Amino acid sequence: MPPHRSRRPAPAPHLNEAARLADQLQAAGYTKRDIARIINRDASLVSQFYTKNKGAAFVPALTQVLTAIQTAGITDTTELATIAAGHITRRTTAAGTKARVRTKALLITPTGTGTGRAGAQAIASGSVRLRPLIAEAARQGLRLAFTVRLARTGFLHASGSRTDSPGIRRDVIQRADHTEERSYGSAATGGFDAADFARRVDQRGGDVTAAIHQWLVDTSRIHPGAHITHLEIRTWRPR
Repeated sequence: MPPHRSRRPAPAPHLNEAARLADQLQAAGYTKRDIARIINRDASLVSQFYTKNKGAAFVPALTQVLTAIQTAGITDTTELATIAAGHITRRTTAAGTKARVRTKALLITPTGTGTGRAGAQAIASGSVRLRPLIAEAARQGLRLAFTVRLARTGFLHASGSRTDSPGIRRDVIQRADHTEERSYGSAATGGFDAADFARRVDQRGGDVTAAIHQWLVDTSRIHPGAHITHLEIRTWRPR
């Protein structure tokens, strides 16, 4: 019989510095989604600290966040995000220039017009990419409107109902997959105060999806168990 060979355990994967810091934050009670909110990125990027060796640009920010937790006792994710923001630098290309951010730019024009969208993946991480747009709109005193997409059965009122906003069918888009898009607020109706929605987002720890969902539930427009699949935010300057 051939000699018995014991199987050696596979060596533990080497963690880069970003993954090591993320591990320490998770040990402190934060999830990958929390870490993503703190650095204002999608949760998928945090996972790539481990799988694709990414995250070098976030090491200074994560280090400062960990220090704030351990030495100052700061635990609120919104406060930690503010600390992190000042220490996040974009990576450089081979030519030495700043790399382009690979997300849809959130830009508010001088006239106050701004648009930001979140699809399924961003929705899952709280649509955090939309938070800076809402915060900047609040800072500038802008108005805000939004479009949500969810299962048709998630809405409490039939499309075109005047009980719901906008009450006109042209602002309702029905999809073949049994979802429906409905728009809330417009320049014609005055829209909503961006500052109010910025406060709602802050109260939900930066989770834009949760803040919009709660508003729709509180105003009796959707069922509490309805799931938003897409979200768009629009801003403009009031006359």
